[in-house]
Amino acid sequence: MMLPANAWVVFGEVVLSLLSLSFIVLGALTAYFGSGKSRVAGVTLLLVGIIIPLILYFVYWIHQPSGYFTHQILLPGLLYIGGGLLGVVIAFLIFLGVIMKT
Repeated sequence: MMLPANAWVVFGEVVLSLLSLSFIVLGALTAYFGSGKSRVAGVTLLLVGIIIPLILYFVYWIHQPSGYFTHQILLPGLLYIGGGLLGVVIAFLIFLGVIMKT
C-alpha cells in the first residue's frame, strides 16, 4: 500500500502540533504550581509551545498560497488533536468510574 506524497508531512505536522499543545499545557501548569527553577522551566516550556506554531505558520505563509495553513494544516490538526483528546478523556472517565465502583 502506497502512502500519499504528503503523508509524512501531515505526520510531522500532527506531531509538532501535539508537542506544542503539550508544552503549552504542561508549561502553564508548571509555571503556576512550581517554585524557583521549576517555575522558570515551566515558563520556558510555555514559550516554546507558543513559538512552534508561529514558526510553522510563517514557514507555510512563505511557501504556500494564501489560506493553505488554515485550511490544510490548522483545522485538520485541531480536529485530530480534539478527537484524540476526547477519546482519552472518555477512556479516563470510564477508568475512574470503574475504579470508584470497586
